[in-house]
Amino acid sequence: MRVKDLSKSDRPRERLMSSGAAALADRELLAVLLGSGFRGVSALDLASLVIEHCGDLDALSRSDPHRLLALPGIGPAKAARVTAAFHLVRRAQESPERERITSTSDLAHVCAPLLRHRAHERLVLVVCDTGGRVLKRTVVTEGSSDHTAMPIRQVITEVLTSGGAVFGLAHNHPGGSLEPSLEDLEATIRIAEAADTVGLRLVDHVIITDGAWRRIPA
Repeated sequence: MRVKDLSKSDRPRERLMSSGAAALADRELLAVLLGSGFRGVSALDLASLVIEHCGDLDALSRSDPHRLLALPGIGPAKAARVTAAFHLVRRAQESPERERITSTSDLAHVCAPLLRHRAHERLVLVVCDTGGRVLKRTVVTEGSSDHTAMPIRQVITEVLTSGGAVFGLAHNHPGGSLEPSLEDLEATIRIAEAADTVGLRLVDHVIITDGAWRRIPA
């Protein structure tokens, strides 16, 4: 049976999009990567043949693309795509461990390079996964020498679209004061409340100067 003859709920690509990659078997994931089969052989069947040809999934992950070319239905494009996918996984596994935010001091350390020795106030957002690993660090706004905006909706949207679950905020005071303003205090409370309504968690909001930092209570 061809993949397109299956019901939409049984097609690997549709199942991946609706249920996530973890819900798919090895051959289904490989079928998504292959994209198609050939005359009389579906992408699912071809995926099974590829895994069987190599011995198992681990052997497939280390196979030379020319070995895959020995199989009917596997041309240079498919062989290159499979090889590239497994190689990307190996690179990701070998990459340095991401920074983690486990405390307010970690947050200040990550944000400080973007905030110190600046003439204008900046608001920096750090997005993390559930384990505190940093997914993204970005400047959200840049204002004047004594003020920058706190765009709550933009911050929450940025965290959600980045796949984050936890986030931290920091802004600088170019004048050197670590004293939070009334606006700083109110904005921190509002962003914490907004995060809670959508299932996110604010780690902390800190003020950073050229030589020190201070947590803003929420």
